[in-house]
Amino acid sequence: MPDVDVTTDPRRGLSTARATALLAEHGANILPEEKRRTFLSFLAAQFADVMVVILLVAAAVAAVVGESADFIAIVTIVILDALMGALQERRAERALTSLRTLTPPMAIVVRDGLRRSIPASDLVPGDVVLLDAGGNVPADMELTETAQLAISEAVLTGESVPVSKDRGEIARQGTSVVRGRGRGVVTATGPATELGQIAASLRGEKQPPTPLQSRLDRLGRVLSIVALIICALILIVGLFQGVPAPEMFLTALSAAVAAIPEALPAVVTVSLALGARRLARHNALIRRLSAVETLGSVTCICVDKTGTLTENRMGVDSIQMSLGDDRASSQLLLAMAISNDAGVASGEPSGDPMEIALCAFAAAAGYEKAHEEARLPRIAELSFSADRARMTTVHRANDGSVVAFTKGAPERVLPLCRDRLTDVGLAPLDLETVIACAAEMARSGLRVLAFAQRSNSQSPLDVAPTERALTFLGLVGLLDPPRAGAVEAVRLCQSAGIRVVMITGDHAGTAHEIARRLGIANSAITPLTGSEIANLSDETLAARVEDARVCARVSPADKLRIVKVLQMRGEYVAMTGDGVNDAPALASANIGIAMGRTGTDVARDASAMVLLDDDFATIVGAVREGRRVYENIRKFVGYVLAGNAGELLTLFLAPLLGLPMPLMPIQILWINLLTDGLPGIALAIEAPEPRTMDSPPRPPAEGVLAHGLWQYILRIGVLTAAVTLLVQFAGLRAGSPHWQTMAFTTLTFTQLAHALAIRRRDALTFGRAAGDNPWLLGAVALMVALQMAIIYLPAAQPIFHTQALTGNELLGIAAASLAIIVWVDAEKLVQRLRRR
Repeated sequence: MPDVDVTTDPRRGLSTARATALLAEHGANILPEEKRRTFLSFLAAQFADVMVVILLVAAAVAAVVGESADFIAIVTIVILDALMGALQERRAERALTSLRTLTPPMAIVVRDGLRRSIPASDLVPGDVVLLDAGGNVPADMELTETAQLAISEAVLTGESVPVSKDRGEIARQGTSVVRGRGRGVVTATGPATELGQIAASLRGEKQPPTPLQSRLDRLGRVLSIVALIICALILIVGLFQGVPAPEMFLTALSAAVAAIPEALPAVVTVSLALGARRLARHNALIRRLSAVETLGSVTCICVDKTGTLTENRMGVDSIQMSLGDDRASSQLLLAMAISNDAGVASGEPSGDPMEIALCAFAAAAGYEKAHEEARLPRIAELSFSADRARMTTVHRANDGSVVAFTKGAPERVLPLCRDRLTDVGLAPLDLETVIACAAEMARSGLRVLAFAQRSNSQSPLDVAPTERALTFLGLVGLLDPPRAGAVEAVRLCQSAGIRVVMITGDHAGTAHEIARRLGIANSAITPLTGSEIANLSDETLAARVEDARVCARVSPADKLRIVKVLQMRGEYVAMTGDGVNDAPALASANIGIAMGRTGTDVARDASAMVLLDDDFATIVGAVREGRRVYENIRKFVGYVLAGNAGELLTLFLAPLLGLPMPLMPIQILWINLLTDGLPGIALAIEAPEPRTMDSPPRPPAEGVLAHGLWQYILRIGVLTAAVTLLVQFAGLRAGSPHWQTMAFTTLTFTQLAHALAIRRRDALTFGRAAGDNPWLLGAVALMVALQMAIIYLPAAQPIFHTQALTGNELLGIAAASLAIIVWVDAEKLVQRLRRR
């Protein structure tokens, strides 16, 4: 679709009524999405699974040999299994889809002559949009004003070098502003944009699996091979024992299906998606699903100070015009009011919190920004950048004179000053005294800015003439107090073996004082500064960062280097950032964390996680959730594989011990459906362990079966088989005609008991935490009721080859099944004693 030509007043923008009409005409500014899959498509995909094919072969064999009841039962189980798989996959997709709608991108527009913040999806052709450094271009637009505007078009062209843009040129949706400001009129939205046309051509591409899914998939393939070998042995042993070939063939096929943990990848997806949803409810938006898993491995968090460890609620605390003089001159107040990009959007202050604080202080003294800008309109600017650490705005008065105001880091502004402003006029500047004053303010925890001016500038766009021979106006100290929960969050990180490193562009004294208050560093530690970093080797830098814990006056390039040297030492690094230039460090970190409130669109796009509240405590909560998800997946793996091992060993050992085959094929499939379904999913939502944040991070390359899990699986598998075979033997010896139903029920109840026992790493099964997971308790109760139904309902007995058990037999089975709980709880008690 061609760009739409809409006539718009570039100052007043569209009217609300006109914008509403255009939105109805052109539709929302949303990129085309892949058509949502139906439930039937999820269901159909289940029948392409190898295990389902094996089950259908087993059903066909049952039909051929005349076992019509088995045929019906197997087909029914296949359908139930497919339904459960489809429900799991649909739930995961819905969770992921809903995550994308939690933080809709916003745009600053001019409508009815007022500056407003609206969802980018509400943009229409003809809207007047304001662009600032760090934001994404929300739609295709023709630029009507530019001020040193540079845009990265890498998303469209692959070219990483920013492109300078002038009035009359086109800015495309999805590109990002890396420098300067601009204003433009929207010419195309949604599918009509160039990015929309590209997105339409890419529909249907699948997301790659997470690392954990890949590892579990490989584990599943290995276990499948082992299980198939054991099932072949079961078939051979059964045939040698004289079991009829059709029955033994069905038994071996059923055992193969029951033994292979085909549900693992689906459960991992559900677990990660549910973890992402829980994090979103606690102000951490996961942009890549693998980040949920990765969070559990974080060993080092490199965190910015302002807004993350502090409240980002800045206020002017003190002003120093010269040593001992804290009065603010009219020129300093004027500079505070108009030499910034703070504004008002939708009736609320918008912009950098520091600049909002400066405007508020000046306004309280009678210097309203809107009034002063009308008197002294801005005609040029020299934008802030990390390299310059300052910004200059140039203004023209009614008489034609020009004044330039400069503000920034004292060490970058003061060397440019020639004199200072006093009550009686200009006086020589004592540079060393003012620098010492700035350092003292910083040591008290203040963020310090230096202000200066130059009048009658004749070349406002040339850096050299404008930013030299300046007149010093004063130092402004802003206070940003530490967040209330930051101290406890830092303590939790330290107890969890996670190193916290503060990385900030602030003065070393300011950074050190805040770090000391938060417990990140003590008074004896000397902060590492950006100038020192440039002179250190990678090995020395990594060691210094770990020792100092505070890096001040660092550039975005320094952040990237710090991430890389820490990773070289084996650290798993989480890095926070909010600016355009933070994007490389965020992308290189194992977990890039962008600020949701103050962060730029560029930073968010480069990150794996976005903090909706910009709070460090939220990062710690996310790490806890990442560990919780991984622990719950390990519990599910331990539960399922131990049950599978118990089933295989029962079928393998019974003929070797001279016992008849303890289970019918339909019973094996029923156990698999009953025990691996709802109880397994309920384990994925288990609450975090009380000691989750008391242990060191797990190594990223660590296998899922590490820390003795495979030995545990083997122990429980052997115990499950032993209990089942003992019950079978007891039934045979007592001459009970129900011996097979007894073995069948024992194997089922034993696995359900194991689900209750494995849910907590330390707490006893029936201890204080027994009722913490009502979903698991409900799932186990439902499974017990279903097992009772197929035992005692006359209509179900011929299908599942069951017989009604006596009360004593049922009590004996329940008591035998509790042996699993006794064993697992005994292991927990032993672990407690070892730790003590």
